[in-house]
Amino acid sequence: MNDSQYNLAAENILLAIEEAIENCGCDIDYEGVGGMLTLTFKNTSKIIINKQAPLREIWVATKFNGHHFHFENDQWFDKRGGGELWQFLSNAVSKQAEETIVITEQ
Repeated sequence: MNDSQYNLAAENILLAIEEAIENCGCDIDYEGVGGMLTLTFKNTSKIIINKQAPLREIWVATKFNGHHFHFENDQWFDKRGGGELWQFLSNAVSKQAEETIVITEQ
């Protein structure tokens, strides 16, 4: 993957996450600025999702831990555990919001 392919994939996933949050019917605020998306919950906790262009990764920081995702076969996978980004986000958002929330690609 070259830089332009990475940038396109990273921007697409950040926009898709924004759209998924907007459409999930949940009470989560979000703000996207310069390759970083911040999700803010009612309990004031945050999840930060951002591009790491030099490594061609997406990093996700929750109040519990951080994960690095790489792009492979049109999906983002956790470098640590191999899990897929959308499943990870559903679990992380649910845990942090303290309610079941399903985040899916639209």
